[in-house]
Amino acid sequence: MKTQRRVLLSLLWIQICWLSVQMKVEQSPGVLTLQEGRNSSLICNYSTSLRGVQWFQQNPDGRLISLFYIALGMQQKGRLKSTINSKERYSQLYIRDSQPGDSATYFCAVETQ
Repeated sequence: MKTQRRVLLSLLWIQICWLSVQMKVEQSPGVLTLQEGRNSSLICNYSTSLRGVQWFQQNPDGRLISLFYIALGMQQKGRLKSTINSKERYSQLYIRDSQPGDSATYFCAVETQ
């Protein structure tokens, strides 16, 4: 029983390491300059199947805000909208009618299956 458990744990560790090496997440553009009153968007590309994408906003004061967790389709909160395309492996964050308070760092995180 102990040998079997060690083998299973070793296999799990190998799978986790393989995923961490194989997984790529890229966000574009790297730097987004918002212009007041204009629409902007960010794209998060990923290289493997996933459960969902989390979009965050980090304000200049360092406060981290979760904007969306999206696994299917589209979600909207006020002037912000997020979509996901699992087939093409990307998620997009839209900011409509940018305001001065939108100045922040935006980033995505991917939850794998």
